[in-house]
Amino acid sequence: MSSKKEEALSHIKEAEKHLKTSFLKWKPDLDSAADEYNKAATCYKTVRAYAECRDALSKAANCYQQNRSLFAAAKCYEQGILMSKELGDLATVVTLCERAAQLYQQHGSPESAAQCLEKAAKIVETPRPADAVPLYQRAADVVMLEDRQRTAANYVSKVCRLLVRLGRYDEAVSAALREMGYQQEMEDAAQCGRLTVVLVLLHLARDDVVAARKAFDEWGTYCEREEVATLTTLLEGYEDEDPELARRALNSSFIKHMDIDYAKLAKSLKLPEQTVNPVKEAPAASTEPAAADLPAQFGSVSVSEPAAAGQDDPGDTDAPAPAAAPAEPAAPAAAPAEPAGPADDDDEYSGGLC
Repeated sequence: MSSKKEEALSHIKEAEKHLKTSFLKWKPDLDSAADEYNKAATCYKTVRAYAECRDALSKAANCYQQNRSLFAAAKCYEQGILMSKELGDLATVVTLCERAAQLYQQHGSPESAAQCLEKAAKIVETPRPADAVPLYQRAADVVMLEDRQRTAANYVSKVCRLLVRLGRYDEAVSAALREMGYQQEMEDAAQCGRLTVVLVLLHLARDDVVAARKAFDEWGTYCEREEVATLTTLLEGYEDEDPELARRALNSSFIKHMDIDYAKLAKSLKLPEQTVNPVKEAPAASTEPAAADLPAQFGSVSVSEPAAAGQDDPGDTDAPAPAAAPAEPAAPAAAPAEPAGPADDDDEYSGGLC
């Protein structure tokens, strides 16, 4: 092991010599230096000195990059990703991956860039899913430069599942819609049907039953018979606030056999609560006696009015109330008697003159 380390140190010294300039050597020999650093990295990797190996690879990549050998530089960074994985340095995995992918794209190799991004995303996917999301998203963008919808759909599907695992349901809806667009371009009806189920579950997780219904109405035609039956029962349970109906739909075999992240999402959904409002029943019970009392109250008024008029027998309840109306015009009938006053005064005055 010590001999390999000594060999690695000798390669590093040779690389440093190639980088030096002199009176007769105006430019450094970058290619030779990069090759020596690569040899040193191989020696360090043999003895499992991963930190020294990564450092040597970074120096080799820098030399290749200065010499405009972009593909070789990207390869060195990609090997550094594996060394960082062995060291457990996941943050450096993401950093080196981004550098390598950028160099691959500058070289004109988008496929190699996508593979590098996927490799790094798989490394950090389990311990740090939040770091894997942008890597898969960038991989999808890279492959779409070559109109590879199927590969892009696979990357976006992984993004959606990771976002569900992180509980970022709004972003997961956007990812599912993006994947739906790719699947529609490929005319994959079966996959579109499964994505419809995913969208309904995501909207229910966001407590948006209206959006879930709209998603089913818009893309439900892609669903198979079992999917349609399950989603119909599920939406009816939430719209009618029937927890038993919703529970029966969520416990269906179709939902349980979905991808593990979506199955866990369905299991964690909050069931609707059946609300009973006792305030609405109380006024209905209180208004019934009042309605029963109304005829008795109106009857007592009709009996007392004729008695107050003094025209009919109080015990005669059959006497109609309008019978008292003719008695009221008696007052205008007596009005002509008023002029009798001035007539009498004229007679007396005339008798006095006599």
